[in-house]
Amino acid sequence: MTAFIIANMAPIMFASLVVMLLLGYPAAFSLGAVGLFYAIIGVELGQFHPDFLQALPERVYGVMNNDTLLAIPFFTFMGLVLERSGMAEDLLDTIGQLFGTIRGGLAYAVVFVGALLAATTGVVAASVISMGLISLPIMLRYGYDRRVATGIIAASGTLAQIIPPSLVLIVMADQLGKSVGDMYEGAFIPGLVLAGLYALYAFLVSVIFPKAVPGLPKEAIGFREESGDRGLRSLGVLFIASCVFGWFMMRHSETHGADYVVLSMFYGIIFAFAVAVLNWVIDKLTGFRFLSKMAQQTTFVMVPPLFLIFLVLGTIFIGIATPTEGGAMGAAGALILGAAKRRLSWDLIRQATESTAKLSAFVVFILVGARVFSLTFYGVNGHVWVEHLLTSLPGGQVGFLIFVNAFVFVLAFFLDFFELAFIVIPLLGPAAEHLGIDLIWFGVILGVNMQTSFMHPPFGFALFYLRSVAPKDRYTDRVTGKRMDPVTTGQIYWGAVPFVVIQIIMVALVIAFPSMVMHYKGVQSTIDPSTIKIEVPQIELPPLDLGPPQK
Repeated sequence: MTAFIIANMAPIMFASLVVMLLLGYPAAFSLGAVGLFYAIIGVELGQFHPDFLQALPERVYGVMNNDTLLAIPFFTFMGLVLERSGMAEDLLDTIGQLFGTIRGGLAYAVVFVGALLAATTGVVAASVISMGLISLPIMLRYGYDRRVATGIIAASGTLAQIIPPSLVLIVMADQLGKSVGDMYEGAFIPGLVLAGLYALYAFLVSVIFPKAVPGLPKEAIGFREESGDRGLRSLGVLFIASCVFGWFMMRHSETHGADYVVLSMFYGIIFAFAVAVLNWVIDKLTGFRFLSKMAQQTTFVMVPPLFLIFLVLGTIFIGIATPTEGGAMGAAGALILGAAKRRLSWDLIRQATESTAKLSAFVVFILVGARVFSLTFYGVNGHVWVEHLLTSLPGGQVGFLIFVNAFVFVLAFFLDFFELAFIVIPLLGPAAEHLGIDLIWFGVILGVNMQTSFMHPPFGFALFYLRSVAPKDRYTDRVTGKRMDPVTTGQIYWGAVPFVVIQIIMVALVIAFPSMVMHYKGVQSTIDPSTIKIEVPQIELPPLDLGPPQK
């Protein structure tokens, strides 16, 4: 028995950790307890040198001294302030009015707003709860299928997991030893593509099952002109003009990928905002408007979050600010927006600060426990066992990626994304690097995969967040006065299944088309270093006469 334990210390240690987590023990304490327990056993069996434990204080201090992790409380605070200041409500109301008459319009609005909230908050709970409180009653009121409505809300909320400034991408970059800015830039386009796949699903449902996603009746749409027209033509012209202006300003730019998108968007929103302000001033002075009410309302509601996106992501992408500095600017910007909307209060700041402190402490405790576990795991050569196990898989890089993604997908049924990032990623990273896989690309693939941990029945956190705000009993709709049926847990679970499938498809797309991520490297040089020849001209020097030797 002793010989078996000595020969299989690493796999036994990992299996013990999984069992403790499945039994429901807190992740931070499970990691620390398993690490210390097997350190003692390893010392007794001669498999673990006690000098390793002397490195433990330095490792804990390294966690507390990590500047990258400072971005987590900044982005968390920013997201909570924005969520409590009513930005999500304004966005959902306006965008819902914009798409409302189209079949499936509310579903498109939820996806669109979910992507915007993801790019400004980075917090899944805030996005899901906000949209569940605001959009779900409206969707149910106008006859949306409960499975479609709950699925689209939960899935759109989880976009905050992959679209920067995602918290898990910060942790992922830290665990893989890569730049958070590169991880953000690499994940930007896959996040937008995933949002597009959600919208495509809503479109397919509207075509195949039109009664499941009806459009809003005309009487439910506001922001109409005196003639009764909705003013969408004016909004379309403003949108096209803003895109053209953004392209014009960037026509000679050498930026690429996410940098190009964010910077052109910044120029476009500045143009749109200037036009809307000019329209408002002329309207106040002369009573004449060249923009419709819908165009002006949409612009004023959209500009603040889009400007905040540039303030955070744009400054990181173009290299003006580090992720930590970008998070600090985002937190300050959220406070300014809340004050501008006259919704900022001391109670709001206190609640956001308390929630931020709790989440930050949660992350740090897990990371400290992970440091204890990894110290012992490395001490018993666990990293060698994992690397040999993964690099010997058939199929090379493709076989490795298929196995790892299947493994993470299964673990996501039981573990949340922080636990996966702190426990599994440090074990997988060295093997991926050994196989020559770009770690930013690898991190984005796993980030999309780990997003399913929010949507897996029965333990998906996004489903729990939505369950907490969805009606559990029959209720009377406050607008129509009708008695409405509740939303069952089964309907929420079944609604999530198609989006888990979409997320798996997105993992396959990122693997098949790595250029969606690899653009973060920029334009590569077309010069082959092996063909470069440096020729030094031969110069004949006259003989050097040093004279007779000195005596």
